[in-house]
Amino acid sequence: MHSIVLNTIWLIPCYPLIGAILALPWSVGWSGELGTRPAGYLNIFMAGIAFIHALSALVIGWDLPTQELSYSWLHSSTLNIDFPIEISTISLTATAVVTAINLVSQIYAVGYLEMDWGWARFFSLMNCFGAGICGLVLSNSLFFSYVFLELLTLATYLLVGFWYAQPLVITGARDAFWTKRVGDIILLMGVIAIYPITGTWNFTELATWAQTAQIDPSVALLLGLSLSAGPLGKCAQIPFQLWLDEAMEAPIPATVLRNAVVVGAGAFVLIKLAPVISLSPLLLSILVVLGVATSFCCSLIAIAQVDMKRVLSYALSAYIGLVFIAVGTQNVDSARFILFNESFGMALLYMSIGSIIFTNVTQDITQLGGLWSRRPFTACSMLVAIASFVAVPPLGGFWGFWQLIQSLWVEQPWLVGVILIVNTLTTLSLVRLFCRIFLGKTQPMSERSVEPFWLISLPVIFSAVFICHLPIIIRDLGMLPSLDKSNVMLAPLLVWSSISGVATGGLLYGVNAIAKPIKLPIPAVQNFFTNDFYVQRFYQLTIVWLVATGAKLVNWFDRYIVDGLVNLIGIGTLFSGQTLKYTTSGQSQLYILLAFSGIIIVGLMMGLLV
Repeated sequence: MHSIVLNTIWLIPCYPLIGAILALPWSVGWSGELGTRPAGYLNIFMAGIAFIHALSALVIGWDLPTQELSYSWLHSSTLNIDFPIEISTISLTATAVVTAINLVSQIYAVGYLEMDWGWARFFSLMNCFGAGICGLVLSNSLFFSYVFLELLTLATYLLVGFWYAQPLVITGARDAFWTKRVGDIILLMGVIAIYPITGTWNFTELATWAQTAQIDPSVALLLGLSLSAGPLGKCAQIPFQLWLDEAMEAPIPATVLRNAVVVGAGAFVLIKLAPVISLSPLLLSILVVLGVATSFCCSLIAIAQVDMKRVLSYALSAYIGLVFIAVGTQNVDSARFILFNESFGMALLYMSIGSIIFTNVTQDITQLGGLWSRRPFTACSMLVAIASFVAVPPLGGFWGFWQLIQSLWVEQPWLVGVILIVNTLTTLSLVRLFCRIFLGKTQPMSERSVEPFWLISLPVIFSAVFICHLPIIIRDLGMLPSLDKSNVMLAPLLVWSSISGVATGGLLYGVNAIAKPIKLPIPAVQNFFTNDFYVQRFYQLTIVWLVATGAKLVNWFDRYIVDGLVNLIGIGTLFSGQTLKYTTSGQSQLYILLAFSGIIIVGLMMGLLV
């Protein structure tokens, strides 16, 4: 029985995919009077089966050694492509996390989208998300990882544009799609280029090859940059950070799944590629610089936002930036642990603000306040999510950060300072969000706010309780990081960085005596943070301007040079034809005159050329 569960693990991505396909009759209106609700329940059922199978496989395969299942996909004379599936503690844990969050977000969507007419389409796309991410974490092939990343890009575009009647939604879906396509195209170049060099796409074989590889530093750098571009785009890191903000136009349940696990999918692939990336020390330094820049900049931007979705989107980019720092410093275990913790904390944060948006019909924090007495369960759940997301012991975020700074303390202590500052700023932004929603004076939009009905509240409360017990589960499973007692002094530093963020945020935004909104002495600085460092404006003045100018030049050349030359020849032919028709008079002397005139003209032209 145990072997059957593990040997059929390839079915886990198939369950949600089958649910998405079976929902097609409801998507195209073939169901008649049944409506679209059965499609939602069917997809939830299939997501539940995937979760049960994944959890069973995790329990059975926890202590077993890593093994691989391989299925032939394409064989030719010079190219063999197999579909390898890795069965290991890491892949099974990731699969269980993905299927669990997919199931919870779909149950949450039943209440959140209760009155929406697009149930069949929404739940089908959610299960496409689930199938893609499950296939990604199980796949041990770079080629098929790219295929699954493309499926996630398509599902992102369709889910962000779910409410396609709104122009802003279409703009957000388009920008998110094209921004990620830039990284995907560069990643495809790396996928194609690495095969002739290594002769394989298998991650395990790539790691073995990298141990003894003798490769030119320039080739290693270019190859690593191309392989890192896809994860940079998927994880909304600088310079691709803008798409995640615009993708917030998707329904909250889709945002829960995307930001909790799909955004981290790129980082998961980057972690698998860590042995190849480590061949270029310069590339490792670039990843560290990009991670530091994204973490620091996005954590500052989050503090200045008034849209609660934008606050969380930039906090997420900052958090994933720490994963890139961990990969760039070759602390792969810390990167995995931070990514694991991010999934639960971000899912609960988005479900908490989703319940606020559902009842208050606004996501502007300046229009909210005083909800603590009206929404105690949501407030407590959001506090748990914030505490788990930042370094608050004994929750998961603390252990991931501590493991990382332990590794960095001796050789790169300046990165420890960066992580402490980012943790403080992220804590400040999340505490500010909490205070503006639940504390302070009651605003008109908050006067009649109540806890939503059980289909929304139950997933939120259940997730909060699970996160509170997660450290116990991690301890019992032996997953807690091995900690060096000599660096126990780093724990107070982490705790104090979180306390500093809580104290600053509570003092500035939890005290009614301080006028809101808080304004900096120099308005230009505040506008600089509020407008995302004017990055979008910078892109418009540089990349967008260059593309638009190039398009205009090509259009002008095509219209006036290419088309103009063709039209000139056509007009000349038409004119000469109209002229020659008057020479057909039947008089021989006229024909002879024309022939001699033509010979003279040709002779003069040849003489000029000579």
